[in-house]
Parts: sequence; structure tokens; C-alpha cells
Amino acid sequence: MNDDLRGQYENYPYPPRDPADEAARLITGSPSHISEIEHHITGGIRNTDVPRRILIAGGGTGDATVMLAAQHGAAGIDAEIIHLDISEASSAIAKARIDARGLTNTTFVHGAIETIAERALGTFDYIDCCGVLHHLKDPVAGLKALREALKPMGGLGMMVYAPLGRTGVYHAQAMLQMITGDAPDPERISAARQLLGELPDSNWLKRNPHVGDHIDQGDSGIYDLLLHRRDRAYSVPELAGLIQQGGMRPVNFVDPARYEPSVYLSSAELVKRTSGLNWVQRCAFAELLAGNMKTHILYAVRDDNRTNTLAIPDTADTIPVMRDGDGPALGAQIKLGMSLKVDMEGVKLSLPLPALAAPILLLIDGKRSLAQIHAGLKSTQKPAPGWDTFKGQFDQLFSSFYGLSRMFLTKPS
Repeated sequence: MNDDLRGQYENYPYPPRDPADEAARLITGSPSHISEIEHHITGGIRNTDVPRRILIAGGGTGDATVMLAAQHGAAGIDAEIIHLDISEASSAIAKARIDARGLTNTTFVHGAIETIAERALGTFDYIDCCGVLHHLKDPVAGLKALREALKPMGGLGMMVYAPLGRTGVYHAQAMLQMITGDAPDPERISAARQLLGELPDSNWLKRNPHVGDHIDQGDSGIYDLLLHRRDRAYSVPELAGLIQQGGMRPVNFVDPARYEPSVYLSSAELVKRTSGLNWVQRCAFAELLAGNMKTHILYAVRDDNRTNTLAIPDTADTIPVMRDGDGPALGAQIKLGMSLKVDMEGVKLSLPLPALAAPILLLIDGKRSLAQIHAGLKSTQKPAPGWDTFKGQFDQLFSSFYGLSRMFLTKPS
């Protein structure tokens, strides 16, 4: 089976990428955006004097590798990045993308994540494992191997498939297994294309608007979505169990607002009832309520790491950072009484914004602390807000933007 998986990614590297595109854009996402890592794993601290060791466990065609290498280079952080993957063809694409950007901080290693210890790669401050664990024969063993490769204060960013948002995918996989079995891959892909063209309007895959790799990612997308030989999805409780068995503990999901039932509910009675659930139960309730989550993205640390890794806006020297550096641009667009509206794959969310949202955002540049932002407000707002008023307003603003992974926090190193 492992040989089959290796052959899949040798012949159909996924996701399909063209190194020439690096001249036009940098693909960013979650997990492993540098602002997310620092918020969830390093307690909000960016220390440019201390080198970071980063492992991309199952790096594929290089999205996370390129993003991490480019972002750390731009931030002036000395980072040693190791891209590990079972597919030489996929790694060759990732290396070509790194070379196209002129980056020199990445090493490429061929192999499976279960064999990390055998390769004497050392330990890491951060590990990215995106879209890999759900393809392993023994995901718990894979996660344990990653745990052992983490430094005591290190952390992991992971993505696994979720079942409800992939409704129809596993039905289609079952049908294709029935009719193609162990046929050569070109035959299997041809049969998949024919079946996709014959799906009735009642078919769950055809009715699912949130899954599109079989439509826009070519043969690689069809294979990875519908013909993968080892593919499972995790509900929130199942993922919590995997993390615990792997010797890890969760920090938080991305985007955390999607995992909070009160975001979806208007009934005060239902909000009260769900507020009595523990965190995993609330997240599980939200998953069932939304019904459209096709992946779970999560940050985790070793179970013996007792540090409060999730930074909160608790001191005046805390520095808010917009994920895309767009604080002033957003501040110029927001009017009094507006809310933060977003469409989460068919679920329309409206998160509240405080009265001082616009003037606060205008001052968020990734350098000013809360104290400095408060001082700036006192010179522009009449009447000038006191600290408690400002802090209450900022906390509400942060809750909404952090809930969508748009705002994070740093602290002086």
C-alpha cells in the first residue's frame, strides 16, 4: 500500500503547481502562516536572534515549504527548513519553486514521516503536517513520531479531512472501487471522469458545492479526491482522540469562530445550553450544526508542554498584528454600526464590531502596542476613551477578527 501511495504522488503530484508562477504570487494559508505560528506556539514572541528549525512533514509540491521559507526570510529570522516527502517528483516541484524565489534556507529529504527518527534529523521548533495523517496506515504512530521530533516547547500545525463537508466524496470513492478495483491508474481516472459526467442531480457529490478538486485540479485532483487508496476523515471527537493518543494536546482550531456554537445560534436558551459543554463538545456541536467543514486545521503541542501557548491581549505591551497587514485599509472601510460579515462556505456569519473599531484598526500596523494605540486614540477621539473603555472595545474587536484568523498578537521578545 505504501508503494501504491508513493506511486500515486510520483505520477500525479498534488496539488499541481508550476514553479513559474512564483514570480507572480506567494500562496499563503493555514496552517503554518508565520503570524499563526507565533500566536499559537511561541506565545506571541518573535525573537529574530534565535534560529528556528522547521520540518515540513509530507511537504508535497511545496505550498507550506515555500510560504515558511519566504515569510521567515522576509522577517529576518534565520530558519532551517527541512522538506520531507515520500515522492521525489513532488519534492522536485517544491525545490524548483524554492529555487525560483532564490531561497537558500531549505533542505529536501526523501522518506516517510514514520521514519523520522531513523533519519537523525534532530528536533524542531515547529512541524507542519498538512493533509498527511489521514493517509497513513497508522495515524497514531505517525503523530507519535512527530511528537518525538518536537522540541519540548515546540508545536505542530496540522490539517486532516472532516467528514460532513466531504459528503459525497466517500460515496464516489466506493463506487469507483467497485468498478475499477486494481486497474491501472489511467483506466481508473478515465472511469472517474465518465462517472462524474453521469452523476444524477440527486447525487451527494454533485450536490456538494464545497468540494472542487475533481473539477479544477486536473488528473491529480481527481486522483487525490476520488481514487486515493487510503483516505479517512475525522470528526472533532475523533480528532481529539487522535491527538491524545499521539501524546499531544490541542491549542486551537483555525478559524476558531467556526467552532463556537454561539456564532450560529440566535436563541439565548440554546446558547446557554451549549455554553455548559466543554471545549471539545462545543467544537463538536458546531461541526454538526454547520455541516460544511471539509477539513480541520489545528495547532497542537506536546502533552508535557504546560505553557499557555495561546496568547491573549492581557498586557499593555501586547502588539496586535493583522494577518495580511491590512489594519489601516480595513479601518478606512468600516463605518459605525457595521459588523464583520463573512461567508464560510455557505454559512453566513456576522460578528460584532465595537464603536471604536475603525479608529483602532487605523492604528494597527504590527508595531504599535496596545498602550501606544490607546495613546493615539486619546489624541483623536472626543471624548478620549479611558484605558478600561479602550480595552473592552479592543477585546471585542480582537474576538471577531481572531475568530476568523485575521488578527493575532505578539509581545516584545
